[in-house]
Amino acid sequence: MKHNIITAALIIIGNEVLSGRTKDKNIGHIADRFNEQGIQLMEVRIIPDIEDSIITAVNALRIQYDHVITTGGIGPTHDDITSESIAKAVKQPYEIHQEAYNILKAYYDSKDMELNEGRIRMTKMPRDAILIDNPLTGAPGFTIENIHVLPGVPQIMQEMLEILLKRLDSGAIKYQITIDSPFPESYIACELDIIQKQFSDVDIGSYPKFDKEQSQFQNAIVIRGFDEKSLQECHDSIYNMLNKKIKSNGEY
Repeated sequence: MKHNIITAALIIIGNEVLSGRTKDKNIGHIADRFNEQGIQLMEVRIIPDIEDSIITAVNALRIQYDHVITTGGIGPTHDDITSESIAKAVKQPYEIHQEAYNILKAYYDSKDMELNEGRIRMTKMPRDAILIDNPLTGAPGFTIENIHVLPGVPQIMQEMLEILLKRLDSGAIKYQITIDSPFPESYIACELDIIQKQFSDVDIGSYPKFDKEQSQFQNAIVIRGFDEKSLQECHDSIYNMLNKKIKSNGEY
């Protein structure tokens, strides 16, 4: 069966993330929301606030995936260079977007605040940009071609992501089942390899963890796939394999 698979990549832009000063909270949220809409997050890059790095990453990923999301670097300060860098990547003029300007003018007027030079900077973007509304602080993100530019602040990003997702098509959902194994990975590695070869359309992952007493390794086996029937058959094969191992050991 052919599935409507939609792919995406995420670029986290910010020296503060790479330095460890800011702990990223966006990757997990975006991955969860993409999964729910049937968008497969295939790659994540974390890059510095360097123009060449942004241009290189954007140009590499936008031809490889259906969508590229960026977070960070669209604020009012000198190191917020994402919008200008993306304008260069898509070879469009970097200029004030009149609709964005009007939105911010109204926002700051309502707060009796000046639309100063730094705030005007947030209205500059590639000429053909389509705005992504910001219901919290006014300053919009934008879409240009298949690139979607969002802020890095998690609360703001999450609100704007919901607006963006309404524009994006839904793809095939990748279903997931987790199977708890009482054995360490090394004890069932060969059997899992055999099962993986039998179910090439299912992703089988094995993730070690300590047991409740923190005394020995167990692992969680996570299987993911688009076809529910094949996923269930894979689950049954793994479950039966584990039961045989348990019985042969005489314990759970």
